[in-house]
Amino acid sequence: MKLEMRFKDAELEAALRNIAVSVRDAGGRALVVGGSVRDTLLGRPAGDLDIEVYGIEPEALVDLLGELFELDLVGRAFGVIKIRRLPVDVSVPRRESKIGHGHRGFLVDSDPEMTSEDAAQRRDFTINAMALDPLTGELIDHFDGRTDLKHGVLRHTSARFVEDPLRVLRAMQFAARFDLSVAGETVELCRSIEPEGLAPERVFGEWGKLILDGVRPSCGLRFLKACKWTDYYPELSALIDCEQDPEFHPEGDVWTHTLASMDAFATERLGDEREDLVVGLAVLCHDFGKPLTSAVVDGRIRSLGHEEAAEEPTRSFLARMTRERDLVEEVVALVVEHMKVTALHGADSSDRAIRRLARRVGRIDRLVRVARADRLGCAKEPRGEFPAGDWLLGRAEELAVRDAAPRPIVQGRHLIEMGYAPGPLFGEILDVCYEAQLDGRIHTLDEGRALARNLLEELLGSPDAGECGHSA
Repeated sequence: MKLEMRFKDAELEAALRNIAVSVRDAGGRALVVGGSVRDTLLGRPAGDLDIEVYGIEPEALVDLLGELFELDLVGRAFGVIKIRRLPVDVSVPRRESKIGHGHRGFLVDSDPEMTSEDAAQRRDFTINAMALDPLTGELIDHFDGRTDLKHGVLRHTSARFVEDPLRVLRAMQFAARFDLSVAGETVELCRSIEPEGLAPERVFGEWGKLILDGVRPSCGLRFLKACKWTDYYPELSALIDCEQDPEFHPEGDVWTHTLASMDAFATERLGDEREDLVVGLAVLCHDFGKPLTSAVVDGRIRSLGHEEAAEEPTRSFLARMTRERDLVEEVVALVVEHMKVTALHGADSSDRAIRRLARRVGRIDRLVRVARADRLGCAKEPRGEFPAGDWLLGRAEELAVRDAAPRPIVQGRHLIEMGYAPGPLFGEILDVCYEAQLDGRIHTLDEGRALARNLLEELLGSPDAGECGHSA
């Protein structure tokens, strides 16, 4: 079968052509491998390239590429040469021997004389083990990945799959990104793998791909349950078989609802990586409190206070993946407040309540996205309708708090401009002024200054009362 690649930009296409021709002229062969071959079969243009070069020693390859491009040799110890300013990695086929724990415990040995079949065996899945000769269009497919891709199946390439536990999470995100079912034998193999030695940042990277790129995140999460890796995420495991009131949640247990909510989120991503990551994580975690609070009350299943109870399990879940404090706090705020959208709408709440909500969550628009995904994850809800969210977004827009917490009207510099020297009372005065602003008691800087002056004179008694008094 002859394949012709498409590219997102002409510079990438020209770089591949130059590399392939130069390698051929030097007596070797350059093959495109991995994701860009898979994407070519899916009709998608290549945005980056992974190239394996056969028949040329590593040092000679560096010299050859150095005549064509500026190189980044940071990955050279692992046999990888990066082309500066282009998303291109070039490598010599390599053997990897397991010598330690986790995904880093490998001894890498480059071997330019290795066959393409031997090289493909170290790849994770058959759909990623295909190679393409860019000069002839020949598809090299030793493990029938093309057929698996056609049938929507994710299958491991060889028994060496078990050497890297990160591959279980890669299976999770690949299933989600390409709407794939995981082969039964691959699921069974994954059950035998434990997540030993995995670096949190690598784990978080795979979860990030599920959230940011998953067409159907539920496919990846179902796989995680099938291979029993939910056991390593007790916050997720607790959702399984946690019953809900069938009148409000006819879709089933909390696990089923969470998967439906994640799929609803995925259909409405913005394409802003940070925004989608924060919201997607909040959707994933939003009902972590239900297993802790669910009980039968007057013959019905209730989960009173589940949003507040979700804070600790959300923190523990995220703490095993990331040390980014701001991200964790942003997600937790959305989880704890996710029921407020409907509650405020039902109560036709005041400007004061909406300002205070904006202060707690930072961005009302994020909160509405979480609440909307939660709502659409209920089987009884009409698709696309969320009047409570529309109402809150409109009110937040009027109050200028849609995408940011209210900015304090009175700030420290204003107190200094009024002639007061900085001191311990500054923070207290500014807090009182901000609270008055949220309550709607002050709206302008003049009103804020008047309130601050009254407070300062009341607290200080006189302008000469030491720190935070009038400056000389």
